[in-house]
Amino acid sequence: MPSTRALKTRIRSVKSTKQITKAMQLVAASKMRKAQEAEEASAPYTRMANEILTHLASQGVTDDHPLYEKRAQVKSRLLIVIATDKGLAGAYDANGLKLYAKQLLSDDKEGVANQTLYIGRRANRFASRLKGTEVAAAYQDLPDDPAGGQLRAIVQMAIEKFESGAVDAVDVVFTEYHSTVRQEARMQRILPAGYEVVDVGENVREALFEPSKEEVLEAVTYRLIEAQVYHALLTARASEYIMRMMAMKNATDNATDLVDDLTLAMNKARQAAITQELAEISGGVEALND
Repeated sequence: MPSTRALKTRIRSVKSTKQITKAMQLVAASKMRKAQEAEEASAPYTRMANEILTHLASQGVTDDHPLYEKRAQVKSRLLIVIATDKGLAGAYDANGLKLYAKQLLSDDKEGVANQTLYIGRRANRFASRLKGTEVAAAYQDLPDDPAGGQLRAIVQMAIEKFESGAVDAVDVVFTEYHSTVRQEARMQRILPAGYEVVDVGENVREALFEPSKEEVLEAVTYRLIEAQVYHALLTARASEYIMRMMAMKNATDNATDLVDDLTLAMNKARQAAITQELAEISGGVEALND
């Protein structure tokens, strides 16, 4: 059995770790609420963007538009993979990267070439262990609200590769936030535009497009594609903070249980030491009496 001094050292160490995980849990909870609010605020706009893109694609006005061109066969694909920068978020990265690896294997079997744009250090680190994967770009330390130059650069690269014919499709791999107890790794196609079939509401079907559908199409297509990528980043960030909060809570609870176990072991060791000392004293007294 370890000595009481060693057990005291371990207890101090575990308590110190518990303070860190508790602080990280509180920070993640605070950021989670902000990320949830941002995701929920952008969700209606993104849903409407999907409906408008799908509706325009079904009206025939997109036939000559390069961003709506559905290739007869997908021979090459750009994957935008969203992961974390810091880890410590439970199975968040594992789930998303597992889906990404599954898609790579599927494309390899079907002879589809891949390019990947990585967002997050964990995705980039995972890519460094893969063979034969072409890295189109890598981004790290994106802000919680990724609107700005980096978002536009990501979208612009995807559009340029699709328009030039370098890739036949663009998909985003991310973790979608549903609730605090449910997050799901999924893949969503953003190019060709309007590819993802969604139910188009009556308000969109009966809407009047001024001055014409063609001019509206030209004006809004880029912004709606940008909105899809933006929402993927927001919902992924909300999922990340939720899973990090839960991981840190579990770590804190485990640290509490470990402290209790170590304290019990220390008390037993102390009691055993006291019993042994009393036995030695009793033995010494008897020896003197003899």
